Amino acid sequence: MSIIQILPYSPEFQPYFESINKAWVTQYFTLEPFDIEQLEHPEETILAKGGGILFAKIGDEIVGTVGLIPTNNSTCEMIKMGVNPAAQGKGVGHSLGVAVMEEARKVGFSKMVLYSNTKLGAALHLYKKLGFHEVKAECGAYGRCDIKMERML
Repeated sequence: MSIIQILPYSPEFQPYFESINKAWVTQYFTLEPFDIEQLEHPEETILAKGGGILFAKIGDEIVGTVGLIPTNNSTCEMIKMGVNPAAQGKGVGHSLGVAVMEEARKVGFSKMVLYSNTKLGAALHLYKKLGFHEVKAECGAYGRCDIKMERML
């Protein structure tokens, strides 16, 4: 079994944040303007707004990433979770999910939400395994969103 290291954002990891997420978004959907802004400029669009980005590393390779961004003082949103196809099925997504929830708790959030799409079956299964449940969706900001999930932290 491979050891998964979880690492915080560092500027040299930005290309992985961008490439891993652009790959899955373009495989299933179309990149939206907010995607491009977040992926190409995460320091301004995520980190400067009180958010965070984590990376999963196996051996010498960055294989996954996830972010969080505040929505209000008590709630944050899990954003941009992606795992390289070659690393899927190895627990990377689960490790990232656990780590991002712990990070959110550490900085004082009590609830995490996420927006997704029902055609992403493996992702929805992971979110349920992590304790998320479906709630009424108000997905206006995301064209590809058709499901909202949340969990208390």
